Amino acid sequence: MTFVRGISLRQVRLATGVILFAYLVSHFLNHALGNISLEALATGVYFHTAFWQFLPVTILFYTACLVHTALGIWALYERRQFRWKAIEPLQLALGLSIPMLIIAHVIGVKLGQTLFGHERLYPQILFLYWIWAPWRIPMMLAVMTIAWVHGCIGLYLWLRMRAFYKHAAPFLLAAAVLIPTLSMLGFYQGGRMVIDNDSAEWREETQSERQIGTRAEAQALERITDYFLFGYFGLIGIALVARGVRAVNERRRGMINLSYGNGRTVRVPKGLSVLEASLRNNVPHASVCGGRARCSTCRIRIIGDCSALPEPSQREAFVLGRVGTSDPSIRLACQLRPPADLSFFQLFLPHAISADGHDSHPTRIGQERYLVSLFVDMRGSTQLAEKRLPFDTVFIVNRFLGAVSQAVLESGGMPNQFVGDGMLALFGLATSRQNACRQALKAAAMIAANVDALNKFLEHDLREPIRFGIGINGGEVIVGDIGYRDHMVFTALGDPVNVAARLQDMTKSLACEAVMSDEVRATAGLAADALPQHDVEIRGRNEPMIVRTVMDARSLSALVNEQQSAAA
Repeated sequence: MTFVRGISLRQVRLATGVILFAYLVSHFLNHALGNISLEALATGVYFHTAFWQFLPVTILFYTACLVHTALGIWALYERRQFRWKAIEPLQLALGLSIPMLIIAHVIGVKLGQTLFGHERLYPQILFLYWIWAPWRIPMMLAVMTIAWVHGCIGLYLWLRMRAFYKHAAPFLLAAAVLIPTLSMLGFYQGGRMVIDNDSAEWREETQSERQIGTRAEAQALERITDYFLFGYFGLIGIALVARGVRAVNERRRGMINLSYGNGRTVRVPKGLSVLEASLRNNVPHASVCGGRARCSTCRIRIIGDCSALPEPSQREAFVLGRVGTSDPSIRLACQLRPPADLSFFQLFLPHAISADGHDSHPTRIGQERYLVSLFVDMRGSTQLAEKRLPFDTVFIVNRFLGAVSQAVLESGGMPNQFVGDGMLALFGLATSRQNACRQALKAAAMIAANVDALNKFLEHDLREPIRFGIGINGGEVIVGDIGYRDHMVFTALGDPVNVAARLQDMTKSLACEAVMSDEVRATAGLAADALPQHDVEIRGRNEPMIVRTVMDARSLSALVNEQQSAAA
């Protein structure tokens, strides 16, 4: 039952598209046998037709053809605007062009066989294209390219967020290039062999009326092709007219106000989804899957009464169920089409954080200098991901890293490296040692405050609050660009950086939020008795190290302020 609830028109379109792409791969591989011989083509087409003309497979294939075409026309009508991404309107345009380009070939081969018993195999088709009507060759190559690109885009949009895609991408790219290339070469080589074999005897053997039909039968198939094209263009025209009628009706029904809870209000026609309204008005709105209801990152929380809103669709209810919420005020922005004014706020705000953006512009070649390294790590991210959609986990981690980065930047530091759910920040690129240590301590306090605010904001979506650990250490390091060619990253190298990472790990065993070296405490000017002291063993060091533990990182702000007031 849960599986059925998770099925939407997009899933149906995906499934039918996979079936059609499987047929396309089979057909292209058959074409590629033309690089060997006409006999190889004949053998390949025997196995190809034996499988695809098996009755259950035939029913499944033609059903997929009709459903996928119908859903393509429906997608043209349903899409409110074309600003998702350039690749998606391109895929839709290519898909809609395929039936009008391929129908003459399909009717000539398949329907001719069904109605008149024609036997149009490779000798007959290649003769038609290369001898009788060579002007059709560019059209055939064009439709092969269009169909292949359309299918590859669909597979990319489906697989790009899968865990295995990064590793499989080079092999998929190789197949995406080789298969159509070999297919077109096979089509060319087959045509050359037909031209070489052309003779009166060969034509009598392969081009008889029993195989290719009579003139009257050809005219009948051409009329059927024309009727189909008229009908197909009519359906597309109906979809376009329906879009216009819908726009007029929406304006007649009136406009509604959508308030984002941050003072931003947009006025849109009724019938738009909240996500469509955001994109139409250039309001940033998180949506990893592009509005396909495959993730819940576009979630919003309704402010006020939500009883008048339409009930969630099966797909929306399925996604919300996956993230474990039954709160009626939580909805998917890509699915909710409010009939009246609505106030809400987004649960996941899009953030753009640059790992190498900094204002101090330090030297990009190697240079030795004193820096303070701050390592921060999110606790329990593995458990967080166990019962959440992958997209939601990524966005929660991004919100955490956003809160950390904001604290670092406001304190005068530079977010430098993002490693999973952790981050390295550097302080002292353009300031003194003492100020760098104080900035790092203030950043730690602000990180704790920002994470507390984030926990309150997401309290309805988190089973337990986000926890973290911070390690702070200072020392002489090498700073500069590290990497290869176009993949250079500005960072710091040296033992002090490694020690900061070790101190961050120690927050687990010492049961505290932050651990700093005593050297950072002394350089910042904090009193010797301000924080608990511990002698710890650091992996890779022979001598124990004196560190200071901080149970509540927020207290560091007050300690730094007290020291600065006393110094003044």
